[in-house]
Amino acid sequence: MKFGGTSVADTDRIKNAARRIVAAHEKGNKVVAVLSAQGKTTDQLVAQANEISERPVAREMDMLLSTGERISCALAAMAIHDMGQEAISLTGSQAGILTDTSHTKARIVDVRADRIKEALADNKIVLVAGFQGVSTDSKDVTTLGRGGSDTTAVAVAAAIGADVCEIYTDVDGVYNADPRIVPNARMLPVVSFEEVLEMSASGAGVLQLRSIEYARNHGVRIHCRSSFHDGTGTMVVSEEETMEQPLVTAVTHATDEARVTVRGVPDRPGVAGDLFTKLAAASINVDMIIQNEPLGSEHPAEMTFTVPKDDLAVALDTLDEMGEFEAIENDSSMGKVSVIGAGMRSHPGVAAKVFTVLGEEGINIQMISTSPIKISCVIDGDRVPDAVRALHEAFDLGVAEEQATGNFRPVAP
Repeated sequence: MKFGGTSVADTDRIKNAARRIVAAHEKGNKVVAVLSAQGKTTDQLVAQANEISERPVAREMDMLLSTGERISCALAAMAIHDMGQEAISLTGSQAGILTDTSHTKARIVDVRADRIKEALADNKIVLVAGFQGVSTDSKDVTTLGRGGSDTTAVAVAAAIGADVCEIYTDVDGVYNADPRIVPNARMLPVVSFEEVLEMSASGAGVLQLRSIEYARNHGVRIHCRSSFHDGTGTMVVSEEETMEQPLVTAVTHATDEARVTVRGVPDRPGVAGDLFTKLAAASINVDMIIQNEPLGSEHPAEMTFTVPKDDLAVALDTLDEMGEFEAIENDSSMGKVSVIGAGMRSHPGVAAKVFTVLGEEGINIQMISTSPIKISCVIDGDRVPDAVRALHEAFDLGVAEEQATGNFRPVAP
């Protein structure tokens, strides 16, 4: 069971989470709960660090940011003890979560869950601090990046052979569009790993991308549920378990990426490999890539790609250090809209419909990226809501107004 930041934001919510954990335990289940930091704790810690230093050292950021989840776990353990059950809280290191050495963006390489299994065998409830681990090489505390508690939960579930990994959040489940933009968005009762991977990569924020990858690779069933009521939620399962493959399952969007254009790229073999190798070494994830080939020897090539906004400054510094390009431009006001559906593999014409709908709305497409089950378009950031609503309607993904009422229940910030 994993509880996100809004689910443990204050004393009452920690007690509510503790009650749900105890109820699952008293039904005869062996329960491990992974907790995030309370509410905006991580944001507050980041702000404090930035007040102290313009560029905080990554190792010390991990030491700082890992404290939030530890607080949540200790408080929840106290609440569980007061409810008559025995609980033990563990840091990521104590839980055996081993990572690589990439501070603030570490990846889990192994989970040695012996201590968790021993506590479960003693009929204890185990609380694990999410978002963190320990480096196998340096033995330093590491953190897993935004949303890393989801990955912690899935990794622990895989390590102990859990029946299911329940992700408790502040909405009812996974929707086929953001209900704050599309009021009649529909909650998906079941979605495949492949579809939700594309949704997460394209901006849907309910589940973290790496957690879904880990779940798919290790066969962990995910149940996304509300922390505040007993709704059915959304099951994330293998594609073989889904009953149908609709043409389009969801419309997602993102406004947290920036576009980088490199002008005057030398016309020689290997330059693209050098460029993206250096970005990868800086732990920068590149999404869309477009290269315009030179028209002749006197015309250098151009390359455009997208990176997370949070990584834009590092990306620009990395490119400047290469010193091979005539100019480097960036745009942090772009947006991205995507249509996703497993049924797209066997139905032609989806791309044509997407482009036609956006054209009829007067929305200019700047970049396009596709996969067998996804079409993504980069557009002006201020047109993203219009694009999402138009595509959602065009593919008939909504529910009737009376059905939509009360469907989406986010917690107020």
